[in-house]
Amino acid sequence: MNTYNPAVRIGNWNEDVSLSEDLLKDFLAKKERGELLIQKTSYLKKNLLQKVNLSVSNDGFVHFGDTIMLVNPGNEKVHLDSTDPPHGPLSLAINPEESKVHTCSSIEAPCGISAIQNLEPSVRNTFVITSVDGTALGKPLLYGQNFALRTTEGFAGQLYLASDHKTFLKNAKKSRLQEINLTNQYSYLTHWQVLYIDPQFRMEYEGYPVHANANIIFDHCKTNQCLAVFSNYVLWTPYGKEYEVAVHTLLDSHKAERDVNHWLLVTGSPSGETTIVNKPGS
Repeated sequence: MNTYNPAVRIGNWNEDVSLSEDLLKDFLAKKERGELLIQKTSYLKKNLLQKVNLSVSNDGFVHFGDTIMLVNPGNEKVHLDSTDPPHGPLSLAINPEESKVHTCSSIEAPCGISAIQNLEPSVRNTFVITSVDGTALGKPLLYGQNFALRTTEGFAGQLYLASDHKTFLKNAKKSRLQEINLTNQYSYLTHWQVLYIDPQFRMEYEGYPVHANANIIFDHCKTNQCLAVFSNYVLWTPYGKEYEVAVHTLLDSHKAERDVNHWLLVTGSPSGETTIVNKPGS
């Protein structure tokens, strides 16, 4: 005769049943709040990774109101006194906190910035050229002219790219250089200007239209420091391997900005493809 059968409960059966019930309750609660991994992934793709159409430049210049990507073309060679490893093109992208992006209807400020390898235009890596001096939409952006760069409408929240002098408590997380982030408050901290790539001809080009898809220097008006990407400072985010972005000017032996400070204002093409080329003036 068998002492036990399937109907007999042995050991810590009550604790096991309670644990199973608690796990089920926790699962249902997370599902209701949208915190399950599969829900987070779906929410991310629906909002941050949604495709955005770049503005098409018919005259080859960048205009106010244009939707563009800000892309570092990469470094083909590494300087002897540099610790940055070689890398390909990287686009400037929104880097929100994981705890916030899945629970909000739009990106909240302040929000971080990083450089990503994905060059497909999406909500994450597209920005709008915005006037700060009353220049009308559709007018070309000029070298040396102040402007603001903001995120797109909708989920991106129309936040402004901003920076300020570094302090002991406020600086980039890894490089400890001047921090850059997104803010919902417009001020002089959100003013930028495009400088001609060659410092020897920089003054001559002031007041001329900025070429699209051509190498430029992206300068912060208040601090007079340039936007830079540092591939030696890796950031592991929910979206993969990314790189730190800061505002810091690095010069070579000829007193010209290094490739970490080189950027392209990338526009769309009539065919709908994203092309990154260096036009005259790069």
